[in-house]
Amino acid sequence: MPHIEYFFTPLSPYTYLAGTRLEQIAAQTGSTIAYRPVLLAKLFEATGGVALPQRHESRQAYRLQDLARSAAMEGLPINLKPAHFPTNPVPASCAIVAAQAAGGGDMGALCHALCRAVWAEERDIAQDEVIATCLTSAGFAASLATSGLLTGVDVLERNTHDAKIAGVFGSPSYVVGDQVFWGHDRLAHLAAHLG
Repeated sequence: MPHIEYFFTPLSPYTYLAGTRLEQIAAQTGSTIAYRPVLLAKLFEATGGVALPQRHESRQAYRLQDLARSAAMEGLPINLKPAHFPTNPVPASCAIVAAQAAGGGDMGALCHALCRAVWAEERDIAQDEVIATCLTSAGFAASLATSGLLTGVDVLERNTHDAKIAGVFGSPSYVVGDQVFWGHDRLAHLAAHLG
């Protein structure tokens, strides 16, 4: 059975634009998914990435154009300058870790709900009540928003290390064996590889 290591941050607009296509691909190809949120700033630091505010103005302008075009192509609403971006992604990422460990809900729906909260709903995913709403909408217990934070941070550190070792440098990234697929626009490549 094919296995996908999914490295991402729920704060990334490109993770949002992936929607739930990863889950559809996994269902079609009989693949399993390990959801592995990372500390993107640390991953950038380790792999030569440049934080958004430090990027040249032409790169920043292109990013906004690209996000608008990509959202239109995906049929997803997007606020290019959301009220709560950037925010601290650690609480939401720890909730993802806790939800995966707990089981019983829809991980794809949870991840997309957290991304949608930032990029379409003007909500702050650093806030417990926002995380709890996303958890319950995906079939998980709201209490996972505040449980297991210390364990969650340890897992985020390990995921970030493992992502770097696997050759990952951005979000979202999908790893199958030694093959890395970076970006929501590489999901078709992932599907072809699995197919």
